[in-house]
Amino acid sequence: MSPEVLTDRQRSVLDFLRQFLRENGYPPTIREIAAHFDMRSPRGVQDHLKALERKGYIRRAKERSRGIEVLKLGDGRENPRSNVVRLPLIGQVAAGAPVLSEENIEEWIEVDASFAAREGNFLLKVVGDSMVDAHILDGDTIVVSPQETARDGEIVVALVDDEATVKTFYKEPGGIRLQPENPRLKPIMVPAGSADVRIIGKVVAVMRVL
Repeated sequence: MSPEVLTDRQRSVLDFLRQFLRENGYPPTIREIAAHFDMRSPRGVQDHLKALERKGYIRRAKERSRGIEVLKLGDGRENPRSNVVRLPLIGQVAAGAPVLSEENIEEWIEVDASFAAREGNFLLKVVGDSMVDAHILDGDTIVVSPQETARDGEIVVALVDDEATVKTFYKEPGGIRLQPENPRLKPIMVPAGSADVRIIGKVVAVMRVL
């Protein structure tokens, strides 16, 4: 069955989506598309996206601001990379800088799109054996969903004296406890209101090369 024909503008929008995804690893927002095509109103963008979705070229998760997935190329062929996105691998986190600032990113790595279920997810390389009983090993790559708070029992990435560490989070009277999952190591006790520790995300997946 032949693919439905695209208008010139629909093809231009589809090409921009593909280019943006290649360069950034995530899809553009409605406002970014509108700005690129010098559209005054996002309604025009919405109309083009609805047409592309109806014709089977894209899929949208409407509850997300960056929820566009390209399913087909401009000639109607299946997009072989529709299930692949790029996430930033964070290296040393600079003091006071946002985690995803350019200076913190070592490289961009292609991963399955399911690892980017939430906007802003990033990768971090695990160093050390403090979480071995949680099956997080030295050299693993973890997928981190950004958040500044956590619930008891969640595995988090925290900045302790500007060093990133992976630990299990627990609230304690007067502060929090960052618990290693290794009986040889002691927990990190953090007094309430301490400026030396902050939560930067929750671990949502572990990637391991076998």
